[in-house]
Amino acid sequence: MKNRLFSLLLAFLSFSVCAQQASPSAEFVRQHYQKTEYQIPMRDGTKLHTAVYVPKDASASKPYPILMQRTCYSVAPYGADQYPNRLGPSPTLMRDKFIFVYQDVRGRYMSEGVWTNMTPNLPDPSPAKKKAKTKTVSTAGSPDESSDTYDTIEWLLKNVEFNNGRVGQWGISYPGFYTVAGAVNAHPALKASSPQAPVSDFFFDDFHHNGAFIQAYIFAYPVFGIQHPKPTTESWFMPAMFNATIKDGYQWQYDLGPLKNADRYYKDNFFWQETVNHPNYDEFWQKRNILPHLKNVKHAVMTVGGWFDAEDLYGPLNVYKTLEKNNPGTYNTLVMGPFGHGRWSQETGHTLHSNVYFGDSIATFYQKNIEAPFFNHFLKGPGDGKTGLPDAYLFDTGRKEWKTFDQWPAATAQKRTFSLDNSGQLTQQAGDGRGFLEFISDPMKPVPYTEDLSTTASFTPFNYMSEDQRFAGKRPDVLVFQTEPLTEDLTLGGEVTAKLKVSTTGTDADWVVKLIDVYPPDEPNHPYVLNKNVLLANYQQMVRSEAMRGRFRNSFEKPEPFKPGEVTDVQFRLQDVLHTFKKGHRVMVQVQSTWFPLIDRNPQKYVDNIFKANAEDFQKATHRVYNNSVLEVQVLK
Repeated sequence: MKNRLFSLLLAFLSFSVCAQQASPSAEFVRQHYQKTEYQIPMRDGTKLHTAVYVPKDASASKPYPILMQRTCYSVAPYGADQYPNRLGPSPTLMRDKFIFVYQDVRGRYMSEGVWTNMTPNLPDPSPAKKKAKTKTVSTAGSPDESSDTYDTIEWLLKNVEFNNGRVGQWGISYPGFYTVAGAVNAHPALKASSPQAPVSDFFFDDFHHNGAFIQAYIFAYPVFGIQHPKPTTESWFMPAMFNATIKDGYQWQYDLGPLKNADRYYKDNFFWQETVNHPNYDEFWQKRNILPHLKNVKHAVMTVGGWFDAEDLYGPLNVYKTLEKNNPGTYNTLVMGPFGHGRWSQETGHTLHSNVYFGDSIATFYQKNIEAPFFNHFLKGPGDGKTGLPDAYLFDTGRKEWKTFDQWPAATAQKRTFSLDNSGQLTQQAGDGRGFLEFISDPMKPVPYTEDLSTTASFTPFNYMSEDQRFAGKRPDVLVFQTEPLTEDLTLGGEVTAKLKVSTTGTDADWVVKLIDVYPPDEPNHPYVLNKNVLLANYQQMVRSEAMRGRFRNSFEKPEPFKPGEVTDVQFRLQDVLHTFKKGHRVMVQVQSTWFPLIDRNPQKYVDNIFKANAEDFQKATHRVYNNSVLEVQVLK
């Protein structure tokens, strides 16, 4: 039982823990790198465990730059004579050679201190305090991830021989957050950062989407909500992982009932209790948002994400856009590939997501032609920004090819709206607001987010981001709108916003909008279809989707109920796309109000805190979507 659970956990962590990745390069690491472990003191005296791998041919005449990752997921293997199978973001960079540094953040594994989720960024400490050696913690100089990164770099430059004085950092997922935080109030020697699938704000990434709780994450809470009393090389949270024998996650989550029942598992889990007790976007969540701190960033940043990242799609797009807005003149580039969470870090040969095939060796292309030139230029080369890379290097998931842009969204992008007509058509003609389609939403019979039950008990969701949506469109509680077959290619490139006009007989409701590419009826199967029962003929590939908790339609801080029967505006962003709907395909939009167990069930009766709702609070409601509802997109010619 524990072996199965541990394998699920490692699959989740593997994108940020180089030590756990199997690779034929293992012997290369031992032959070409010398490992040393340190306990590096921070400004408050807390010591952080740090593993340093120095190329054996490093010397005063042949110095190397430092390339660092800070992680909450362990820098194993521990021990100066224990080597990982791979170093760095890719085999290419490992063979190019850098001084690779891995650090356990505060309160995790072999580091001292207290673990905090999404450590709040504190007011900018003065340069004098940045360099202070005092062990006394003051309010202004209290440590955060920015100061810990600064202090680590300062120590490495002084204590690790044969470094060239330049430092880079990267990380995927949670380590992506640490990369973003380390770019704030950065050390002068930090020359290049690559946050990859970075978490930026837990109210919109990972654990929530627009305030709706991502219930599929419920199995992950032991990893993030249990402190360990002292440094350890063991995964201390493993005894609290309870999903090892669960095969049908949908049924288990349904049988759990209201979220308050999760207390039977997580009564002493501090992060669960924080989540339950902060249902709104209050100060607790706001101060954990790293985006407002992305100012005065002087060094080069390359943000990386996957178009089908079910965990952190909000993060990379908003990190890039915030940096672009607040730091004019800073080298800032965005890379988005046809990947799920972190999948650009490992080559799979045939690149698929769910049953959609995008080409071969796309991860290797990214590693060799985008990532490696970025780090080599700023850490080994002239560092003048003339990398030959564009401002945005993005993969068109419909044409299945890379595209480059001078900015994102592209300056040439034109806004277009698709109206959700009560005839079921997705049209260019604006509705009059009188027509509508309605459906009964029953939280006791919620719409599943996937029909692949084998994935519903995983550590986090994955394949649903491009999954066939025919199973959902056949339900009476899912509204379907679609165009006629396209007479020419249509490229959506940029932002996508749902602007709904709705009403409900209840006092609360969730709204889920899905943008879908409907394949023609003669579409052949490619040879790599994972599920042999899937036909690509008439396949309804989800291109983008998002949920909006209706109570937050006017404010994420101050929720409010719906007035039964009153037509109400609900507007929200679906995140960006670059997808060409080919000639003969259709554009489809589906609208629904349950998406289980990806998001938790809304009682549809307004209660102050859904995490504390009782079973009797859940009720049916009739929802209407009026024909002046639109999906606003950006079109590229």
